[in-house]
Amino acid sequence: MSFLVTLLQITSGADVPNVSEESVSILGLLMKGGYVMIPILFLSVLSLYLFIERFFYISNAGKIDHSFLDRIKQKLNQGDVKGAIETCANQKTPVAHILSRGLIRLGSPVRDIESAIESTASVEVAKMEEKLSYLSLIAAIAPMFGFLGTVLGMIKAFYNISIADNISIGIIAGGIYEKMVTSASGLVVGIIAFIFYTILNNKIDKAVSNIEIVTTEFLDTLYKPSV
Repeated sequence: MSFLVTLLQITSGADVPNVSEESVSILGLLMKGGYVMIPILFLSVLSLYLFIERFFYISNAGKIDHSFLDRIKQKLNQGDVKGAIETCANQKTPVAHILSRGLIRLGSPVRDIESAIESTASVEVAKMEEKLSYLSLIAAIAPMFGFLGTVLGMIKAFYNISIADNISIGIIAGGIYEKMVTSASGLVVGIIAFIFYTILNNKIDKAVSNIEIVTTEFLDTLYKPSV
């Protein structure tokens, strides 16, 4: 602010009255947004919680333990189906659950085994996608809340003008700049929520790809147990 005042003094050659400097913190600026900032703040906290919770869940779900797969193959090559099922039961992962469903149906037609594996895999993927729709919803409605706050601020500003019966830049700017904070905040929360949603979807795609590779190797082992 002092730099701008000095620059105006130099360029205009006229004395510029002293402008009182008011340092506004980010927190103070956000508080000027009014009550509409409450749902926006809630959505920001909710989106962060959903992202962290889903991130670790999907990371664990898509993790492949190759030593576990080697033990399953070894059990199958030895003809120890019961041991392979017990090995899967000791692993609390989607991959172990999927393979366990296939092992339980050994002796059934191949198509039945594949159907059981596909159905179980679909359930596990649905578990990974759980709550992701909330992030998509936050990305959509957070900017709407911000726009609502700005509209309310505009209404208040014009109401103050009508009461004061005076078109003052201070009255107009004061009502608008404070409520523009809600629009900016809503957009920021919406953008971040959309980024979170995209990151998690990419992780799910990677986890699904890993699961498909594992199930393919598992089916190959069933078809060719001697390999």
